[in-house]
Order: sequence, then C-alpha cells, then structure tokens
Amino acid sequence: MISAVALSPALDVTYVVSELHGIQRPLAVRRVGGGKSLNAARAAARLGADVLALAVLGGGTGQVVREAATADGVVVEAFDGGALTRTCISISSAATGELTEIYETAVPVAAETFDAVLERLADVARERPGWWLVSGSSPQSLGDDALTRVAATVRAAGARLAVDSHGRALAAVVRDAAPDLVKVNRAEAVELTGLPVDAPLTDLVDAVGRRTGGLVVVTDGTAGATAGDGRSRVHVRLEGHVGLFPVGSGDSFLGGLLVGLEETGSLGEALRLAAAAAAANAQVPGAAVLDPELAREWAARVALG
Repeated sequence: MISAVALSPALDVTYVVSELHGIQRPLAVRRVGGGKSLNAARAAARLGADVLALAVLGGGTGQVVREAATADGVVVEAFDGGALTRTCISISSAATGELTEIYETAVPVAAETFDAVLERLADVARERPGWWLVSGSSPQSLGDDALTRVAATVRAAGARLAVDSHGRALAAVVRDAAPDLVKVNRAEAVELTGLPVDAPLTDLVDAVGRRTGGLVVVTDGTAGATAGDGRSRVHVRLEGHVGLFPVGSGDSFLGGLLVGLEETGSLGEALRLAAAAAAANAQVPGAAVLDPELAREWAARVALG
C-alpha cells in the first residue's frame, strides 16, 4: 500500500491548442485531481497500488479535485482548508509541442488544519505502514518545517517516507528528518547541494545521500536518472519515447518507483517501472494520466547501468 500527504493540491487543467497566442478553442481538455502529491498518488493507483491520500481541500474546486482523484482510484480523506483549492493550467501547442504553464502558489493552510492532518496521519500511518509520500511545495503559512513535521510523524509510526520537494522546505526535511527516500530533479539537487549545474548525477546523488543516509534518486529529463543507497548506484534510461506532454512525468516517476519498490523490493526493477511510467505519462495530455499496460510493457525495455 502507498499513501500520500497532499498539503497543496490543485485542480490541474491541460489544454491542447493548435498553436500558442491569440484566441484558441482547445482541441482537448483534461482536468485531474492534481498537485504533485496527488499526481504521484494517482500514478501509483493507475499502476495497481492500493492508494490513500490525506489532502487539504477547499471550496467547490476542492470538491472537484476530490471527486477526480477518487475516480482515478485514490481513496481521499479530505481536510477543509477553508480557502478555495488552487488551479494550475498547462497549455500545449499541438503544432510545436511548446508549453505555457501557469501554477498558482500554494493556498495558505491554518495551523489548526495542519495539526488535524498530523493527528490523523499519526493514526493512519500505523494502519498503513508501507511507503508514504509528500511531494511539491508546502504552504508558506506553515513555515519551512512543515515537511519535517510530516516526516517525524510518519517515522514515529514506523512507516517509510519519500520526499520530492525543493527549496527551503527540502533543505529543512533533509537536514532535520533524513527521509528514507529523496527523489529530486537535477535543478533541485543542485540547489540543495551547491554543486555546479553540470555536476555528474552520481556526484549529486552522493552529496544528497551523505545528508540523509537513505535512498536518493536524481532525475535529469530524457538523460535518465541515477539512484544510490550508500552501497551502490544505478542509472536508468528509456530511449526513444519522449512524448509531447511532460507535465506530471516526474510525479509519475515517483509513483512508479514506489509501486516497484513495494512489488519487487528491487531498486533496479523499481527504477525500470519509474522510468517507464514517466515516459508513458508524456504520451497523453494530463498529469499522471498514464496507460498502465504501456508502462509495464516499456519497463522491460529500460536500460540499467
């Protein structure tokens, strides 16, 4: 079983248009219950996992997000955040593949709402002792230690935590909570470690790993991803399946990674499924709206090194 904490969900809307600029009537529209935590949760559910999410949601938009995520196989326990859940928009040009992305900032969450989430998390994490994930930004109203408090609650219950974040929140949780798994992209790893932007992935993995002592995965777009656990490193790459819709591929990677770890216990096999899930995501509009059969098929083609 895989579980998620979603402190900053969103209604993710994807428009596919003939070209950017001017007035357009979309060729396709896809609305999903999103934000990075829910995206990763939905990807895991599409791959067959038993998935639950604790999500802070508000207003009519929050209800739409809850219904959409539930329809995608995620059991959602909602906490009323008061403020209307944000909307994030991606506009993709069918002619060129160019993207315009509009991401609203995380909606403020009251301290008492966050306390209620943590209280419920403490109970549920004991009932669901597998992997928990928290991904994306946390509301500024909760301070830089919000993810650290989530991590401490999960660890106290005996469960494992995967983190995919950035900036000060990532630095705080890495410094103070040593998550079991940190999954970040190259830019986020560079920001965290201070290494050069062109540093080898292995150096970035090792630098983050020295801070956490756990499993670290650094992704680098079509160049693949490198993982390390302090004993060995594995590089993974899937050739020839780039796709026109990359939004949500990183979240799908995380969802696939946790499903693979849960199913096989093998880092290499988990990375295969993660890379294939990310590639399958990019084939269709909408974050984490991947074809699970395609992802499983492509996983067998992923090269490990």
